[in-house]
Amino acid sequence: MVTKLLHTRYRLNDLERSVKFYQEVLGLQEVRRHKSPRGSELVFLKAPQSEETIELCHFPDSGPVQVQPDLTHLAFEVESLEAFGKHLARLGLKYSDGPHVNPDGSGFAFIDAPEGYEIELMQEPRRYLGKTA
Repeated sequence: MVTKLLHTRYRLNDLERSVKFYQEVLGLQEVRRHKSPRGSELVFLKAPQSEETIELCHFPDSGPVQVQPDLTHLAFEVESLEAFGKHLARLGLKYSDGPHVNPDGSGFAFIDAPEGYEIELMQEPRRYLGKTA
């Protein structure tokens, strides 16, 4: 049996463009970088409060990456979709879908990462004194 998720891999055409996006837009931290024995360039990133990492991979020998629409996405928690939307606007970006906020304050929105991968941003319900508002 497995014991925990370690990382998720996304193969890319332009590694540095994507690393910049994940760091500057999402605030992920680079934790390591190396070349695999078969020649893939790998960069591992993580969110500040997560243990799991995202492995960004550049391996030109396997051909160009063509991401199909709605194939896969990564989901990250944000404190406020409204505040994150303002952060995006300062960077000249915007949500590709949403935000969609429920009466309890929970919600989600999507942005497009380089090369067509989707990123979902999720806001937890408002909580006051341990109770959902």
